[in-house]
Amino acid sequence: MIDWLQHSTGGLLTLSALSIALLLVLIIKVRVEPFIALLVVGLLVALAAGLPVEQLVGSAQKASTSLLETGFGGILGHVAAIIGLGTLLGAILEASGGAEVLTRSLLRSFGERRAPLAMGLAGLIFGVPVFFDIGIFVLAPLVYVAAKRSGRSIVLYAMPLLAGLSVMHAFMPPHPGPVAAAAMLKVSLGWIIIMALAVAIPAWLIGGVIFSAWVGKRIVVPVPEEMLAAAEKVRAEEGRGEPPLSLVLGIIAVPLVLILAGTFGSILLAKGSTLYGVFTFFGTPAVALTIAVLLAFWLLGFRRGMTRQQVTELSGASLRPVAMILLVVGAGGFFGAVLSATGVGKVLATELSDLGLPVIALSYVISCGMRIAQGSATVAIVTTTGIVVPVVGDLNYSQPQLALVVMAIAAGSIIASHVNDGGFWIVSRYFGLSVKETLQTWTVLETILSVVGFAVAALLSLVV
Repeated sequence: MIDWLQHSTGGLLTLSALSIALLLVLIIKVRVEPFIALLVVGLLVALAAGLPVEQLVGSAQKASTSLLETGFGGILGHVAAIIGLGTLLGAILEASGGAEVLTRSLLRSFGERRAPLAMGLAGLIFGVPVFFDIGIFVLAPLVYVAAKRSGRSIVLYAMPLLAGLSVMHAFMPPHPGPVAAAAMLKVSLGWIIIMALAVAIPAWLIGGVIFSAWVGKRIVVPVPEEMLAAAEKVRAEEGRGEPPLSLVLGIIAVPLVLILAGTFGSILLAKGSTLYGVFTFFGTPAVALTIAVLLAFWLLGFRRGMTRQQVTELSGASLRPVAMILLVVGAGGFFGAVLSATGVGKVLATELSDLGLPVIALSYVISCGMRIAQGSATVAIVTTTGIVVPVVGDLNYSQPQLALVVMAIAAGSIIASHVNDGGFWIVSRYFGLSVKETLQTWTVLETILSVVGFAVAALLSLVV
């Protein structure tokens, strides 16, 4: 039995399936923290597969080459600085009032009739540097204002905003999911950004514009009374000093432009040339984000009256939630390293080639299953990528092709948000929707964003 489990195709596939089932049981039923569940299951799978203890955990004298340390450290070395810097950038933009000035400027430009579209664009732009839930916390009062002034359903204004925030959080660096997947699959973040824009914008147009306009006219929900006070407070603060719109947009654009310049520079410029070195240095994601964060701290912080103590407190508060995200990402990296070492990846690749099932479709289906089962998009992305990494190992995929696999995984990670997803309850609470109304609007919206995102990624995979 043990020999069959460790060396046969059926045994390795069974071991892989059992590991995923155990992972879901621990997270859903036992309510173990995802990073602990990933770590425990990774260790159990390694032992069940017969991997030597020295390979798994090293020895008392040397553990630096063990799967445990290289799995954790290999991915965190890529993503920790990027996620941390991205979090700081989002925090200073939010604290400075950048989100509000962006949204108000869009509302003024588009006018009352096109206010839903303005809210959607605000979510799309501000969703680049800030986490999904922070974007809701900051921009929800502006949704209340727009809905109250028009006398129309809050759904009409909330859904476009949520769509913009959601697609950016799912597909675009520096958010944890795509950054972690890119690190595990060894994809340049420049290609991730290019494919993220190609996938996210069509998904947002169909879900955030077309569907949101349709559902907003059919599900009429007034602004809840308890939220009107917050809306009036935002209204009263409209005249306060705020950063210029051009400055806010410029700071958001800095890291994206630098990373893309580094990516195209590595393709177009001669290796070893001075210009190649300059583009490569400034296009490195950690360097690009460091520059953006320093600019934001100076131009939006110190020059606008923030003290050193305020900036320090803001930084500390914004980075605290990142710790759990990094632990999940690190444990996911270890889980993926174990699956690679067991040889299950090659077995899966062989089975898939026999079935004719594309890796991009497999990636999406697994990610959808993980998302629906346990609710967390980040856990779905990290776990799915760990399963997919050994599958693509021998397929010689190009950087654009690998980036599209990341997009498929990210698309699956947002499908069918329901009651086991924290985002479901945030949306319900902040916009005064009942569970039924949240399922009819938010859950359907997320599913549309997911399906369209995957469809675009699959179509692009046929031509790159």
